[in-house]
Amino acid sequence: MQLSTQRPYTIAERAILSLLGGDVDYLERFRKVTALSRKVRSSEYLLTNGCNIRCEGCWFFEHDFDKGTTELKSVEGVREFAKRERERGITYAIIIGGEPTLVPDRVAAFVDVMDYVTISTNGLRRLPVDGFESVAVQISLFGGGQLDDQLRAIKPGGQRFTGLFETALRNYEGDPRACFVYAITEDGIEYIEDTVRRIHENGNRVSLNFYSKYNRDEPLRMQNAPRLVEEALRVKALYPDTLLSHPYFIRAIVTGESHWGSFGYDVCPSLSVDHPAHAERLANGNPVLPRFNAWAADCSTVNFCCTSGHCGDCRDSQAVLSWLLVSLDRFRESGARLKTWIEISESYWKQFSWAPYDAQSSRAQQRRVLPLLSNAI
Repeated sequence: MQLSTQRPYTIAERAILSLLGGDVDYLERFRKVTALSRKVRSSEYLLTNGCNIRCEGCWFFEHDFDKGTTELKSVEGVREFAKRERERGITYAIIIGGEPTLVPDRVAAFVDVMDYVTISTNGLRRLPVDGFESVAVQISLFGGGQLDDQLRAIKPGGQRFTGLFETALRNYEGDPRACFVYAITEDGIEYIEDTVRRIHENGNRVSLNFYSKYNRDEPLRMQNAPRLVEEALRVKALYPDTLLSHPYFIRAIVTGESHWGSFGYDVCPSLSVDHPAHAERLANGNPVLPRFNAWAADCSTVNFCCTSGHCGDCRDSQAVLSWLLVSLDRFRESGARLKTWIEISESYWKQFSWAPYDAQSSRAQQRRVLPLLSNAI
């Protein structure tokens, strides 16, 4: 096969090509994921302390994040904050809650400023399309089947309702922006196939998360981890294009293990680099996401990390994915390992409708780009 004529290969790329056994296709895929990563630098933003449901096991409310700060309600104030973040070198806003769809005007302020925006939503309200065409929408889902209502369909006053997953499916049917983030659990093994099938038939995609029972003494303790992994891998084989998560990641998210070590605070890259508690962690030699901060809803307080700050209870999917992605050197031991890393990287970017890996998104190729080093790789 002829080498690419787009530009000459660098010495480093020729070394990668040699490791890949001369497989030019995988080298081009490597170049693509690393080129994309150079355009993306992320931070996370809590834009509201409010939410229209109270999920069991939600770290935000279990650990009183809604009470820690007073949210900035001025849209212009949020826009000015977003501009300062852009000046700090951030090009990608990850907007979580509370519930971002309750404050679309604040989301719009980030859309006006950032190149890339993703929101995390419970799916009860639909993010409008007009003005938010390029926003990736990640829809939470806990357990699958009847477990989802049991764990999530709870109003702020404690009243229970039904049909939350069905509502999310209706709100985002065929919507190219949408990707469900399905937190699997051993209590819901029997629901995995049917849940993924319904997402497939709804014209959406899904990636996997792991349900940490934050309201329990041992949130990560399991009795049937091998069965959970086996079933997730079986369903991945049934719906390979709909269920985006790579088999390597599926094993890692359930077990917390990689081929070189365990996930935990000492290696997690998704922590706020400006938080004073991390001085020792930043000095331990393990990679972190450059310039990443997790901001509270007052747009001035830097939270500990991308989730609860209770590291012993955490198996967050995006944190685990970032851990794998920033650990490229761990995958250089063989061509097979490197190909796995490339495939994991592709599965990560496919979650987002603004990324060129999303075949459904005609807007993906139209986004602005900046020559910045990603904090995902």
